[in-house]
Amino acid sequence: MVIAGLRRLEYRGYDSAGVAVQTRGADGQWLLATDKRAGKLVNLEKSLAETPLAAGTTGIGHTRWATHGGPTDANAHPHLDDHRKVAVVHNGIIENFAKLRADLADRGHTLRSETDTEVVAHLLAEAYDGDLAGAMRAVCRRLDGAFTLVAVHADAPGTVVGARRNSPLVVGVGDGENFLASDVAAFIAHTREAIELGQDQVVELRPDGVTVTNFDGTPAEVREYHVDWDASAAEKGGYDYFMLKEIAEQPKAVADTLLGRIGTDGRLTLDELRIPDQVLREVDKVVIVACGTAFHAGMIAKYAIEHWTRIPCEVEVASEFRYRDPILDDRTLVVAISQSGETMDTLMALRHAREQGAKVLAICNTNGSTIPRESDAVLYTHAGPEVAVASTKAFLTQLVACYLVALYLGQVRGTKWGDEITSVIRELGDAPRQVEQVLGTMEPVRALARSLADARSVLFLGRHVGYPVALEGALKLKELAYMHAEGFAAGELKHGPIALIEEGLPVVVVVPSPRGRSILHDKIVSNIQEIRARGARTIVIAEEGDEAVVPYADHLIRIPATPTLLQPLVSTVPLQVFACELATAKGHEVDQPRNLAKSVTVE
Repeated sequence: MVIAGLRRLEYRGYDSAGVAVQTRGADGQWLLATDKRAGKLVNLEKSLAETPLAAGTTGIGHTRWATHGGPTDANAHPHLDDHRKVAVVHNGIIENFAKLRADLADRGHTLRSETDTEVVAHLLAEAYDGDLAGAMRAVCRRLDGAFTLVAVHADAPGTVVGARRNSPLVVGVGDGENFLASDVAAFIAHTREAIELGQDQVVELRPDGVTVTNFDGTPAEVREYHVDWDASAAEKGGYDYFMLKEIAEQPKAVADTLLGRIGTDGRLTLDELRIPDQVLREVDKVVIVACGTAFHAGMIAKYAIEHWTRIPCEVEVASEFRYRDPILDDRTLVVAISQSGETMDTLMALRHAREQGAKVLAICNTNGSTIPRESDAVLYTHAGPEVAVASTKAFLTQLVACYLVALYLGQVRGTKWGDEITSVIRELGDAPRQVEQVLGTMEPVRALARSLADARSVLFLGRHVGYPVALEGALKLKELAYMHAEGFAAGELKHGPIALIEEGLPVVVVVPSPRGRSILHDKIVSNIQEIRARGARTIVIAEEGDEAVVPYADHLIRIPATPTLLQPLVSTVPLQVFACELATAKGHEVDQPRNLAKSVTVE
């Protein structure tokens, strides 16, 4: 059961795996049986097949992504104390581990790994007096950093204890059995009833119940919720990769994000938006914080927010935000975008914003995660589970959520009339059909990708909202194909990047609609001519009916005609397919690219 749960969490990225099970020895005494191996989960499974662990009904497991110490058998989790009484697994970073480790060594403990995690096993062994949850609370009060900890003790049979600070941890409530995991996907085959753990809380699991307390020992309030997707949603559904399945799910994901957003009076309603309209009317600046793909969604959101609301909007890489001393006050709205709701850089940016008095709105896909809980409001994207590390359907649904936020701000501030909002919502409502249409025409894109498997580099160009799309296309190629790829604002070509153009270099160009801002279209057509004249192999994404680009496109990818601001919903899809197919042609692992994790829960 533990191994099956770990397999469902493989998408988070890892470099070693291990398990510990409470079992009885030949003398009837309870003990811990463990096994752990560097590398993929199959290495652990092979070891367990050769030397099975004794039977038990209480166990823990872990897949590690190295922070302190390399990916070795010794550094893999679980970690044990000197007497093999305590086993601990851990996500996150314990910042004061060096001092704790030195103190333990001074007291005669022998630490056998390079990790920060191992100190917790030894500290728990010292603190244990028959109450494992109490020992965990005492130890957590001594730890600095972001961590999720899960532990078992040989002398506490049938008990698992977990603790959470900043890093995700969720409880699954079953019938005569209970579960702990960093994601509900691990136990969704057994129960869909869950409890979200808050900051600085310890949970004690027994077969017959769950007890949650704060680090200070006081009882904690808990919120139970029902997971509205089942185990089959986390399976590949006949596709070779989760990423292919999730690309194919995008029409439904976009439709689900739009579902129920228009009230009976025809006005836009965002049920989870707990910030009063009067507060939103007084907002004089919007700041968007996000990382990676979510940052690109934020860049596109800036165009929509400023165009539809006339409020100045800044977009920040979350990891840089709090370190540059940003100017925020109680009239600033900070929008934090995160698929998992656990992205540590974004979480820390959110906390800094709230300290400065700003209101925070989260755009998130994961119910009950930390970022929505610590925000003033949340807009859930309802994309369903996204397993592949490289984000696809989460990106499109984040775009839709950003458009909805921009329209809602325009509605409450009176910068958009009701019929204008209804018109945009109607256009958004057509997006699922348009994405489906694009997906049905992707075979030439796949063939093109296969033909470029030996390319050394690919450049991406775009203007206006096409520029963030170019950045996203380049990021997907970096993530999946491990090749040099760069996205540029097309207007910057002559300011340096054109020096990169050489014979045969593939350049993907995202062309804006000639019907919207025609000057943008004319300028990017000139850009295509410039790079083609220098030998580039031009791959042009343009809407149906745009004939001006035909003479200059070595490869033409058609997308449905859409309003300028909404075009990223369709222009991004071919780039996702292109990257996935090129990575496959190069023989790479598509769902779990090297060195990457799905949720970056450390800074």
